[in-house]
Amino acid sequence: MSYEQFSYIYDRLMTDAPYDKWVEYVLDEKSRFHVSGNRLLDVACGTGELSIRLVREGFQVTGVDLSDSMLVVTASKVADKGIHLPLFQQDMSQLEGLPTYDFITIFCDSLNYLASEDQVKETFRRMYSHLEDGGLLLFDVHSPFQMLHGFANRTFTLNEEDIAYIWQSYPGTARYSVEHELTFFVLDDMTGQFNRIDEWHYQRTYPVKQYTTWLKEAGFDVLRVTADFSEDPPIKTSKRIFFTCRKK
Repeated sequence: MSYEQFSYIYDRLMTDAPYDKWVEYVLDEKSRFHVSGNRLLDVACGTGELSIRLVREGFQVTGVDLSDSMLVVTASKVADKGIHLPLFQQDMSQLEGLPTYDFITIFCDSLNYLASEDQVKETFRRMYSHLEDGGLLLFDVHSPFQMLHGFANRTFTLNEEDIAYIWQSYPGTARYSVEHELTFFVLDDMTGQFNRIDEWHYQRTYPVKQYTTWLKEAGFDVLRVTADFSEDPPIKTSKRIFFTCRKK
């Protein structure tokens, strides 16, 4: 799934995204588990907002994303800021040809865009092969509760002077999956008219126990599972689940 035109308005829609909290999570886990290296692979890096913040924290970051247009936006930011941040277009479930890293991150529920169990399991295997021994895989996913009660059969709207959207979410055919239908109206500064952009996104998640099983099968030690940017383990109503995993 590529974001196509959506990538060019993505940052506008993500102005409230908790990028600083993700950075804090990475720094906390680095300290907690005494990882001395700073080489980090940011998978599904999108428009680079998190990657750039991690560079500023002293990490040697490489960004990977499936979307060409997302990477174009990131490359423009990197050039403007004069920082070193190599970028590669790859599918996370087919990652290959890159070196090994001390950290791999997959945030903003990006793993949930994988459509099948096999893709998730293959992604974990690919991440394992691209980590140094003792390196950490850090990622978050939507919880089953969020899929069933936060998204399914819900409508979200935005109406501002230069942008508006209607976002409708429906239950998918697979358990704990949702389909998002998004219609954007974006003001064209040149013509003064609104352009319509239609997008369809699919997300799927699994129970914590299932993720843990697949991670262990891939060779990882699952060190911590927490929820909602807290130190607490997940409960039934948790929305976002965080996994800290170490390559044995």
